[in-house]
Amino acid sequence: MEGHELARVQRVLDSGWVTTAGEEITALEKEFERMTRCAAVALANGTSALHLAVKLVGVRDGAEVVVPTLTFAAAANAVVYENGRPVFLDSSPSDWGLDANLLEEFLDRRARENRLPKAVIVVHLFGQCADLDPILEVCRKHEVPLIEDAAECLGATYKGKFAGALGDIGVYSFNGNKVITGGGGGMLVSPQADWVAKARFWSTQARDADPEGLRNYVHSEVGYNYRMSNVLAAIVLAQLEVLEKRVQQRRTVAFRYRDGFADLPGITLMPQAPDRFHTNWLSCFLIDATQFGMSAADLIRFLDAANVEARPVWRPMHLQKAYRQYECIGGRIAEDLHRRGVCLPSSSCLTEEQQQFVIARVREAHFKAKGRK
Repeated sequence: MEGHELARVQRVLDSGWVTTAGEEITALEKEFERMTRCAAVALANGTSALHLAVKLVGVRDGAEVVVPTLTFAAAANAVVYENGRPVFLDSSPSDWGLDANLLEEFLDRRARENRLPKAVIVVHLFGQCADLDPILEVCRKHEVPLIEDAAECLGATYKGKFAGALGDIGVYSFNGNKVITGGGGGMLVSPQADWVAKARFWSTQARDADPEGLRNYVHSEVGYNYRMSNVLAAIVLAQLEVLEKRVQQRRTVAFRYRDGFADLPGITLMPQAPDRFHTNWLSCFLIDATQFGMSAADLIRFLDAANVEARPVWRPMHLQKAYRQYECIGGRIAEDLHRRGVCLPSSSCLTEEQQQFVIARVREAHFKAKGRK
C-alpha cells in the first residue's frame, strides 16, 4: 500500500456506500475506459470476469474453447462453468504464450471440418503479452472471438497497445499478489458496449426492471453476485496511481536477479520479447540442470530449506487430474517450461537486502552442486 488507500476507504465509509454501488466503482470503471478505450465493468475478481466473458461469447453445453495449457486453472475453469470443453494448446518457446502457429493450424483444420471452437482464450503469462497480431489475424479470419486473460500483466503493452484491450473481451485481476491490488476484485472490458452492459446485468443477479414500477425483484435470467464492492474499488483506484512505479519495481527485481546470475551457467531469465513491454510480474527463470548442477525442483527445495519461497512455472492443464480427459494439441514445450521453470520472490516490496539474500542462496546452490566454493 502506498498511502492514499486509507483516505479513499475512509471517504467510502463516511459516505455509507460500502457495498456494490458508489462513486469509487464508477470512477474506477471510467479510469479503465480511459486506459483501454473500451467499455468496462468492475467485478468481484478476475475469475468472475473470465466466467462472464465465456458466457458472453455464447459458450454452452459441449462448446469448445481454445485455452493455453500453460496457465493458471482459472481460464479453463471458466469454460467448464458453462459446461464447455477446453481444448488445450501448447506454448511458444519464444515468449511462453499461446503458440500462434499451432493455433492457425488448429483453426484452419477445424474450419475445414466445419467445427470451429466458440472462442479462443489467450493468457498473458507472468507479465508479458502473447504474440497477439498473428493470433488476432487467425481469429478474425475464422470469426472466432478472442478473450484476453490479462490478469497477470496489467501495465504491459503489445507494440505500444495496452494489454487486455486488443481482443473482443479483456479481463484483469486485482488479487493480493498482482502488480496492484484491492485484496481482490477484477475488471471486464470490451469494445462492444452491449456486452459490457450484459455482463453488468448478470453481475447484479440479473435483476430486471419491474414492469409494475414497485421495485419488486424480477428475474428473467439466471444471474450472479459478481459486482465489486465500493471499498475494494477505492483501494484499487489508489493503487492505480502508482501502477507505473509498481511495474518498475517488478522489472528492477527481475533484472537484478538476471545480473546477479550473469556469470552462472544454466539459469536464464524468461524471454523479453523486443516488441512488447514486459512487467515481469513474476521473475521466472529456466534451469538447465546439466549446466547449473541441479534441477529446478531441487533448486526450489534448496531455497525452501533456506526459508526462500520459490515456485515452479504453472503445471500445464493437460497434466492436471481435473482436465486430463480434454484434448491437448502439443504440450511438450509447456511440460518443459514447467519442469525447468522457477519463479523467484518478486514482490514490489522486496528489499534489495532480501533479494541479495535470494541471489546468494541461488549462487550457493550452484556452487555446492558443482563441488565448488
